[in-house]
Amino acid sequence: MTDKRVTPEQTAATAGQVADAVKGNWVDRYAPAWALPYLRLSRADRPAGTWLLLIPCWWGALLASAEAGSLSPRAIWILIGCSLGAFLMRGAGCTWNDITDRDIDDKVARTKSRPIPSGQVTVKQAAIWMVVQSLVAFVILLSFGKLAIVLGIASLLPVAVYPFAKRFTWWPQVFLGIAFNWGALLAYAAVAGELTMAPVMLYLAGIAWTIFYDTIYAHQDKEDDALIGVKSTARRFGEETPRWLKRFLVLTVVLMAGGVIEALSERSVLALVVALGAPWAMGLHMTWQMAKLDTENPDVCLRLFRANRDTGFLAALFLAVAIFL
Repeated sequence: MTDKRVTPEQTAATAGQVADAVKGNWVDRYAPAWALPYLRLSRADRPAGTWLLLIPCWWGALLASAEAGSLSPRAIWILIGCSLGAFLMRGAGCTWNDITDRDIDDKVARTKSRPIPSGQVTVKQAAIWMVVQSLVAFVILLSFGKLAIVLGIASLLPVAVYPFAKRFTWWPQVFLGIAFNWGALLAYAAVAGELTMAPVMLYLAGIAWTIFYDTIYAHQDKEDDALIGVKSTARRFGEETPRWLKRFLVLTVVLMAGGVIEALSERSVLALVVALGAPWAMGLHMTWQMAKLDTENPDVCLRLFRANRDTGFLAALFLAVAIFL
């Protein structure tokens, strides 16, 4: 006898909602019907990723400001512009990801309700939406200065490569980290007008952090990924995941601390000490995540992944305070 029970994923797909969207999100509640598929393509109903793209931008702008000892009007605009740009570029990147993954997403329970595999939009419509978001973001980038513009254009390469990484390497999270933390370099350059070792170390810390949180995220899909041959650090690490995550936790703390020391070595001792609260606060929050981690529970993995918004925000808060000391 055929089992006709309706799964939660099927219910979500029928309603047009994405299975892993935040419950009661503003897109599903308030957006007009014509805009729903496009906002879902942009992950506007799942804002955690936008925060995770934006926060390294804030780190870069705030570190440059802390190094200068002031929050200039230009730095304020960079913080605002990055906020708008992160929403747009995360949307464009996710749209690109869904276009390239359309033949994979329909085979994974968590992703088959996304707009393309569920038939809410065509690939052509998605591609047009991707271009529109990218062009608006580019207009914002034009106000950031020459070096930042060059870095912004260069960021398109890792963004383009990332969706294919899980097809040829066990470490696609590294490629995500390269793309998602590029804003640390770009925003620092936009404020300071140059790049030094300090933002480079901040960038590397962000990559280690991304491997940490996205490995947790990838544990949600490891069974489906194994069936369809998709690679990830979650599958690569397996039962050794906690040990690997501890290594990336330490790397995150050490690299960020190095970047802070490099940038603020000539500022006041108080400013340096407060800024060093950034990596230590991140380390404590990541340690808390490790204590709660259950790689066999997808709900726990998703909740901890989303908690990384707070992890990154804590670091940004300490860097912001250090500006004025």
